[in-house]
Amino acid sequence: MSTLRTVMQITSVLILALFTTLASAQERPGYGTAVNLAAAKKIAGGALAECQKNSWRVAVAIVDNHGFLIYFEMLDDTQTASGRIAIRKAKAAATYRRPTRAFATAIAKGGPAVMTLPGVIASPGGLPIFVDGKVVGGVGVSGVTGDQDEQCAKAGLAAM
Repeated sequence: MSTLRTVMQITSVLILALFTTLASAQERPGYGTAVNLAAAKKIAGGALAECQKNSWRVAVAIVDNHGFLIYFEMLDDTQTASGRIAIRKAKAAATYRRPTRAFATAIAKGGPAVMTLPGVIASPGGLPIFVDGKVVGGVGVSGVTGDQDEQCAKAGLAAM
């Protein structure tokens, strides 16, 4: 009888954990009206200013709330791969409504299933763009370390 009770208790805890996980996964901010070109240029300008101040060669991408490219700029002599990476970071941040750092953290904690999600990029530097608590787009920066990319993306959001 005690074995059955233990199994039932463990099952109850697992079910509760599953529902808690599902509920928290659904607690993402809603989508708002997509970022426009003027705002995208301001965000990119702030990000690029931060990168240029530090002599970092980067690419910056701004996407709307559906992940479609609105604005893109790449500084001279930035590594070629950074252009695509910046766009992917921006798309992931907008469509998953979270910083791309969250994917790197999840994988580091042993969550390999995250890697199977389409469009995931597990590198800091992608941030969702919020207006009135709603996701209106994403900014992605690539070209230096993930932390430095994210620093530039944050500077871009601060310029908005």
